[in-house]
Amino acid sequence: MDDFGAVLRGNFGAGCWCIFPRLTDAQTRALPGDGSQSQRKRLAMSALAGRTPAPGLLAYDGPNPVGWIAIAPRRELIRVERSRTTPRVDDTDVWGIPCVTVRKPERGRGIALALIQAAVTYAKQHGAPAIEAYPRAGSARTGDDNAYFGTEPLFRRAGFRIIQGPLENRPRNWIARVTMRIETTG
Repeated sequence: MDDFGAVLRGNFGAGCWCIFPRLTDAQTRALPGDGSQSQRKRLAMSALAGRTPAPGLLAYDGPNPVGWIAIAPRRELIRVERSRTTPRVDDTDVWGIPCVTVRKPERGRGIALALIQAAVTYAKQHGAPAIEAYPRAGSARTGDDNAYFGTEPLFRRAGFRIIQGPLENRPRNWIARVTMRIETTG
């Protein structure tokens, strides 16, 4: 967990501990334990990290943690499952990638792509028929800390294809996102 914290430190999601896509606000507020909400999120993620399959993967450069990707069956990602921004496309029991992050000094080295490829392999080893991601639509640049759910070009490079374009008539403050998928069978 210290290595995971080192990846998150200095990033937008430093206090998130990748619990956000997994729990509702009420569930997050109700997390047991002492201390701040961030400390309780860390405890919750520690519990998830002790199970199989793991809730995500860390990337290392030698002994140094440099990146993180969350990967889980979509049904475990409550906010993704309930989101009007990322509605289900079909009944496939997909796994989802709600977050990928790389430490600021390490960005631009292909670590995010390697994490996505490793997550696909990991999910396939655990029986996922397909993996989805819900990145920003298009190829316009955005601040690195605003791209934690990935970008369309990044997932294209990893072999994902768009299966649902940006939602029509979405509120102006919603970021245009696409649903991208890669099949693990066939």
